[in-house]
Amino acid sequence: MTKSPLLPVDEALKLILAKAHSLPSELVGLDQALGRRLSTSLKALRTQPPFNASAMDGYALRSEDVAHTPVTLPCIGVSAAGHGFNGQIKPKTCVRIFTGAPVPNGADVVIIQENTQAQNDQITFLQAEQKGRNIRSAGLDFHMDDVLLSKGTHLGACELALAAAMNYAQLPVTRRPKIALLATGDELVAPAQPMGPDQIIASNTYAVSAYARLAGAECLDLGIAPDDMNTIEAAIERAKNERADVLVTLGGASVGDHDLVQQALKNTGMDLGFWRIAMRPGKPLMHGTIGRMNVLGLPGNPVSAIVCAVLFLVPLIRALSGDEHAAQDRTQLARLGVDMKENDTRQDYVRARLSSGDEGLIATPFDAQDSSMLRVLSQSSALIIRPPHAPAARKGDMCKILRLDHI
Repeated sequence: MTKSPLLPVDEALKLILAKAHSLPSELVGLDQALGRRLSTSLKALRTQPPFNASAMDGYALRSEDVAHTPVTLPCIGVSAAGHGFNGQIKPKTCVRIFTGAPVPNGADVVIIQENTQAQNDQITFLQAEQKGRNIRSAGLDFHMDDVLLSKGTHLGACELALAAAMNYAQLPVTRRPKIALLATGDELVAPAQPMGPDQIIASNTYAVSAYARLAGAECLDLGIAPDDMNTIEAAIERAKNERADVLVTLGGASVGDHDLVQQALKNTGMDLGFWRIAMRPGKPLMHGTIGRMNVLGLPGNPVSAIVCAVLFLVPLIRALSGDEHAAQDRTQLARLGVDMKENDTRQDYVRARLSSGDEGLIATPFDAQDSSMLRVLSQSSALIIRPPHAPAARKGDMCKILRLDHI
């Protein structure tokens, strides 16, 4: 019996994102909105600045009154931030003004204090200025009802400052996706726990959950399930009861005698989308759905699990969070630091260090690429992407990379 061809990486991502629908909206305070995505576009609730404001410390007056300098004018008041001058600028008078303060009615220029000499309330102006100089006009930044933040906007520090200036105390954002993580295998033990001679430390959960949180999700650790069908099924039921948006299983997704995850998922209602893709590392990746819950079955080898999390889980979380560009190509170009052999039928993700050269970024792969080696991954800045059947490449040739520090 001929095996079916492995699914290409790009096709696998399309199938995963096709099952990702933006989650419901919720209102959160500005102090809770960092890293979230807007669920609707926002109009300004005010004009900024709401009045003509001084951009400098100095004196507000009519520009025609200082057309010929030097000229001395009486100062008839003060305009400070939060405490404007309530009167009217009359011909051949001035008002002391400070940065951010309202420009008095009738004034059309602010002359900085460095270009003046003051003696009591008599101010001598040494230099003329054009009309409008050093004045921020009302609405210079934005006007009432301007749409300034679009649906799907990722809220960083500058976006939060803008939303506050628009007079929003709460923001409508897409609910954070809940990711449930389940590690499986008799061989796995949590860090610092008693360990048998045939066991290893379970490390995948920590890296995968870290990438999930960086992408904007909240995580639920379901712990480690031994190779027991009933225990695995009970953990899957818990993920369903906790209303997880994505269940991520770690290990046990193949079809060996001790790989029970795929069957346990089917027993609990999973509709299998695909299993096994044409990539290295990460060939045993599995995707399906249980009702509204997405399921990603990641390989057990640490590097395979982490690479698959970067390539598939992060875009899935972004799509669930309302990012319309979740499938956007995140690769960039670099030059190879060494020669590379031709590739076979699978797309390779080769761990590499980055350095800077005269012609830009240089990506140099590590010699050791075994999918169990976390030390090499921790020293890597990027993955070099080698498409299926890529021809041999020479040092200095352009290559595509995916940076591991730009998630």
